[in-house]
Amino acid sequence: MADKPRRPGPPADGGGRDGTGTAVLTRTRTRKPNLYRVLLLNDDYTPMEFVVHVLERFFNKDRAEATQIMMHVHQNGVGECGIFTYEVAETKVTLVMDLARKHMHPLQCVMEKK
Repeated sequence: MADKPRRPGPPADGGGRDGTGTAVLTRTRTRKPNLYRVLLLNDDYTPMEFVVHVLERFFNKDRAEATQIMMHVHQNGVGECGIFTYEVAETKVTLVMDLARKHMHPLQCVMEKK
């Protein structure tokens, strides 16, 4: 078969050119999401066992690690539970605060940008 001659001009789909005859290569770069630290704040009223329970339930810590974090919070006033994306951190803070309120404990859980 004989090749048909091509017509001059831009292809119908744009052909990846920017209109000046220069090829444009567009790369999509995905950014890593911002990370947030979830922190527990010490108070004088929330039972230590409740804090350990929260760490085990919402942050998947084993008993030993949860106890270690709880003691750090107790001695230093604040302790890190984990580092998460914004939505996950926000959800965990809400879950902790809701459970604390339900049990009438003043436990505070906050998040901060890492």
